[in-house]
Amino acid sequence: MPPKEKPKEDYTLKVTSPDIGGRTVLGSDKLTLVEQRQFLYVRIVRANGLPVNNMTGTCDPFVELKIGNYKGITRCFEQTSNPEWNEVYAFTRDRLQGGRLEIMVRDKESAINEIIGCLSFDLGDTPTRFPPNSPLAPQWYKLEDRNGVKVAGELMLAAWIGNQADDAFSVAWHSDAAAVSGKSVTNIRSNVYLSPVLWYLRVQVIAAQDLTPSDKNRKPEAYIKAVLGNLVLRTTVSKDKNPNPTWNEEVMFVAAEPFDDHLILSVEDKMGANKEVCLGRSVIPLHQVEKRLMPQAIGAQWINLEKYVAEGEEKTEVKFASRLHLRIFLDGLYHVFDEPTYYSSDLRATSPKLWPEKIGVLELGILKAEGLLPTKSRDGRGTTDAYCVAKYGRKWVRTSTIVDSYAPKWNEQYCWDVYDPYTVVTVGVFDNCHLQAGDKNDGTSDPRLGKVRIRLSTLETGRIYTHSYPLLVLQPNGLKKMGELHLAVKFSCNNWINLFHTYSQPLLPMMHYLQPLSVYQLDSLRHQATYILSLRLGRADPPLRREVVEYMLDTGVNRWSLRRANANCERVMTCLSGIVVLWRQFDQIRHWKINSAITVLIYSLFVAMVMCPKLILTAFFLAPFVFGVWCFPKRPRHPPHMDTKLSHAETAQPDVLDEEFDSFPSSKQGEALKTRYDRLRGISGRLMIIIGDLATQLERIHALVSWRDSRATAMFLVFCLIACFLVHKVKFKYLVLVIGTYAMRPPRLRAGIPSIPQNFLRRLPAKTDSML
Repeated sequence: MPPKEKPKEDYTLKVTSPDIGGRTVLGSDKLTLVEQRQFLYVRIVRANGLPVNNMTGTCDPFVELKIGNYKGITRCFEQTSNPEWNEVYAFTRDRLQGGRLEIMVRDKESAINEIIGCLSFDLGDTPTRFPPNSPLAPQWYKLEDRNGVKVAGELMLAAWIGNQADDAFSVAWHSDAAAVSGKSVTNIRSNVYLSPVLWYLRVQVIAAQDLTPSDKNRKPEAYIKAVLGNLVLRTTVSKDKNPNPTWNEEVMFVAAEPFDDHLILSVEDKMGANKEVCLGRSVIPLHQVEKRLMPQAIGAQWINLEKYVAEGEEKTEVKFASRLHLRIFLDGLYHVFDEPTYYSSDLRATSPKLWPEKIGVLELGILKAEGLLPTKSRDGRGTTDAYCVAKYGRKWVRTSTIVDSYAPKWNEQYCWDVYDPYTVVTVGVFDNCHLQAGDKNDGTSDPRLGKVRIRLSTLETGRIYTHSYPLLVLQPNGLKKMGELHLAVKFSCNNWINLFHTYSQPLLPMMHYLQPLSVYQLDSLRHQATYILSLRLGRADPPLRREVVEYMLDTGVNRWSLRRANANCERVMTCLSGIVVLWRQFDQIRHWKINSAITVLIYSLFVAMVMCPKLILTAFFLAPFVFGVWCFPKRPRHPPHMDTKLSHAETAQPDVLDEEFDSFPSSKQGEALKTRYDRLRGISGRLMIIIGDLATQLERIHALVSWRDSRATAMFLVFCLIACFLVHKVKFKYLVLVIGTYAMRPPRLRAGIPSIPQNFLRRLPAKTDSML
């Protein structure tokens, strides 16, 4: 029997019907896009007056919570009878098998079954608390032994039934992650992050004065070296080979608040190929640098340069200090790009004074995932510990990690303020590889499971979109579906006037158009911003690791990809196909190939428009209106998603993917590199021919009046003179009528050869003859 074909993966977007919007049931206004889940929350605050151990003379207490099959343990305090834990535990209510909550205070040095004291609560008596109600105040409870007799010591705690909108949800230890303990518990918690405020630090170096070179007999070749953090930028060597050089150049950095690093400016004397001598330097704290918040000029200033002293050398007093003339400021009039422009989630300037009015609110419900594939092995079997990260504007959110599940349920909801509809919210799914005790996995990256992008302008206001998005990852061995992510999205508008006004405003702040930065500058500054964000967010708790930040910010989007190049060419051809189809239809009509009645009708409309020119503009605007109304019933009902066919991801060859995932510079050698080079030469050769043909046609048009072919130019000029008198004597509408009638003449009046203008143009010379 022939082997069965592997079933084809389903990469389509699916509509779902989750049980959401139940706020009237539980009284929570925070959960309108997720399935509401109930938890038993227990907050262990502190203990007082615990007895000491008779054997050790000390007390090393910890608390153990048990309910059914679940058990939670607090951290242990050594040598104290009055410990303070302030820890929260969350038990999923629908998974609880027992009816009582048991809390036991133990001593680490005691026997296993020995307890200091315990408490027991019936779950049926536990109060219910849902936001926006105030938190439940903890109370003191006298400890008892196993027989219910009061013993020394008391414990302060609070227990209540709540949902995932509770303030304690993000900091609680969850029973679903019972296998995680110790310091790794913080890595499974949900959190909200704010990106630091990013500024463009602009250093405009004008000149230096009174430089003292180390060698008095040579003219200094001075340049400026600027250092901020780990980044070093340099100006060119000044053309003035004297102690007072000038540059009039600018270097730009990305700086983040709070400003941790100082800017170090130094004047270097280039002594040779790999040798330079510092002629003076200055350290500038960034918090002292002026901020430009409105479009106004920043004045230049002189700063003194300190003589650089190497280690082991004595510092000598300098009578006259060298000076540096510069203009330095933190520019808040630009938007600091940390994402590609077309995937950007925020387009505002750094300066809050230039922000537009808020137009609405974006609400995102991260419901669950299904069918996730294992990415690692634990206890001899595959497993996945998934969490989600969402980014919009400066706000990042991270859901809790669902341990050991191929179908995790998060049901967490977040919201953002919206200032521009032409923005994108990005949601990524990752596998948490930092849950084991110890630091075995510290060098391990969190594997990506897929990403979803949703552009707000494609969403109808006020509508809740519930869909299942395929999680697709392109790997060197091909496209892989890692599962499906269920989301609920809602874009609410609270100011329709501002929303419609936004469509008439520039996409970026004004300074991007008045004083634009070069493409190279923007690309370099974007990489600086990405590096800063990965450092800052990586220091949070739990951290957003570098590979997560870079994946969410699409740092590799500008990397060469033959697959993406083919897809972009196909996109262009698809957009132009409508024009091509219209021209073919018109060509068939004017050649009387479809139906004679249609040709006569089109010709009659043409004559009517020529005789009554007012109808031309009327038809010009009426046609798109009619076409748009005709397309309205066929409008897209769902937000766009990752299209594998458009991206050529399903049909990409292994060698193409291997090239796309190769490092830069390439790590390949030998035959593989030769094959890629030859393929690139073939593509470049075809592109060269297309550009050459275009240049030839443009040069032929220029040759009409350049007298390169004197006979052709003379003929063209005589034709223009005759046409000038003809157009002056004959009304314009009659000329158009004659031209249109000639273009739509019947087939019997046509000859199957090119027209006279085509023949004339093709005979004109071009500079192709001069090419080697």
